[in-house]
Amino acid sequence: MTPASQNIALDAPLRLSIAAKLAFPDGSMTASGLRREAARGRLRIERIAGKDFTTLDDIKRMRELCRVPTKEAGIESSPADTCLSLRSEPIISPQDALRARLKQSRPQTKSKR
Repeated sequence: MTPASQNIALDAPLRLSIAAKLAFPDGSMTASGLRREAARGRLRIERIAGKDFTTLDDIKRMRELCRVPTKEAGIESSPADTCLSLRSEPIISPQDALRARLKQSRPQTKSKR
């Protein structure tokens, strides 16, 4: 935290632009980015008199929700891989699915030789 943010209570309501500057002093997060995170349900904001506020505590919680899980040693799968491996039907590419569909819709004719 920056020296200025040390004087601010963690539960004090801050305008999103100020909160972004304090929580992300490198400028990598803006008020717009915080609004997007609120829309995704990861940041709690308060709207008072048409102005959006949040707290440094709420940003801390958002950061925990946004944290990317680390891979364990020797395990090379992601949660998406786990979900796919639980499927009972084989995975087929869109191109293979289209070929199979086209093959079914063509009338079978004997070739002239």
